Amino acid sequence: MGIALASVTVVPYHIWTQGIDWFQITLFFLFFIATGLSITLGYHRLFAHKAFKAKWPVRLATLLFGAATFENCVLAWTSDHRRHHKHVDHDDDPYDISQGFWYAHIGWILFKVTPEPPWDNVNDLKKDRLVMLQSRFYVPIAVTMSFGLPALIGWLWAGPSGALTAFLVAGVLRVFAVQQMTFFINSLCHTIGERPYSSKCSARDSWIMAIFTFGEGYHNYHHEFQHDYRNGVKWWQWDPTKWSIWLLEKLGMVSDLRRVQEEKIIAAQLNEARRRVQDTLANTSLNLGIKREELLRAAEVRLTDLSERWGELKEHYIHRAEELKESAAEITDQKLKEAREAVEEMRREIRQTLELLDGLPQPA
Repeated sequence: MGIALASVTVVPYHIWTQGIDWFQITLFFLFFIATGLSITLGYHRLFAHKAFKAKWPVRLATLLFGAATFENCVLAWTSDHRRHHKHVDHDDDPYDISQGFWYAHIGWILFKVTPEPPWDNVNDLKKDRLVMLQSRFYVPIAVTMSFGLPALIGWLWAGPSGALTAFLVAGVLRVFAVQQMTFFINSLCHTIGERPYSSKCSARDSWIMAIFTFGEGYHNYHHEFQHDYRNGVKWWQWDPTKWSIWLLEKLGMVSDLRRVQEEKIIAAQLNEARRRVQDTLANTSLNLGIKREELLRAAEVRLTDLSERWGELKEHYIHRAEELKESAAEITDQKLKEAREAVEEMRREIRQTLELLDGLPQPA
């Protein structure tokens, strides 16, 4: 709360009276990116979900800059997050959105009334020496990386005044910004957006939230396929964390990237669309009207047909892919391209069918 208060009072006053140069603005964004990615790439996808493996320099960097967000050590962060996925939208969910937006956003931190649960779900991380060192020296690491390092860089740039500005802007204000970014994932990403993969929990996909959270806004996909290193599963979806992991793999710094098979993703979309239609039709309390009911019946038939066709296409696509692996000389790129185009056509048909449902009641 002190950081939040200083960020909306002291920092603006200092900038208004003392000014700010391009170096300090650049330093703010560099620290914002380094610490923000350390949460999304490091704390979240690497340590909490084991979505890939990383060499010690990557683990060390994300542990150091992750501590600089003042979001606790990675053991505590991961323990909370794994319980969130296990008990999402229920009492044992640390940031349960069903208790209200502000509770999920920050109230769960400020008003804890029960003892902290044991860290009995992170025994795998306790085997990592770097993780245990961060846990042991978390506070001095956090203070040094979050405030000491920016102030030192600011001093080297412009002396005492540069150090103070860097402390306030790249330090205090940046901590506030990164924390709010992370809290948005717990609150807004369970409030606004769509649920194309599953309506079994409150998590939602939102391209707007993805922009502000380094790609974490595709939260419905993440909750359905939590071990995938991608949140924005489509190539065009904004997910800087995914791209950073991919780049690190090319540089040989990470390996064993986990990806959900295409067939499972499309099957989830089809199943969710069918569930939505069937639940709406089965809800007798809704006054749909004749035209709307006819629309739903037509959508149900179309989705059933798509499911049957996808079963056939899946076998064809997988068969082609396996043939290409086993005998690349005999299978042309054109055949594989045809299979992929058929999959994309299936995606388009699913989207067109889902567009028919726009404006109809959403699952509770």
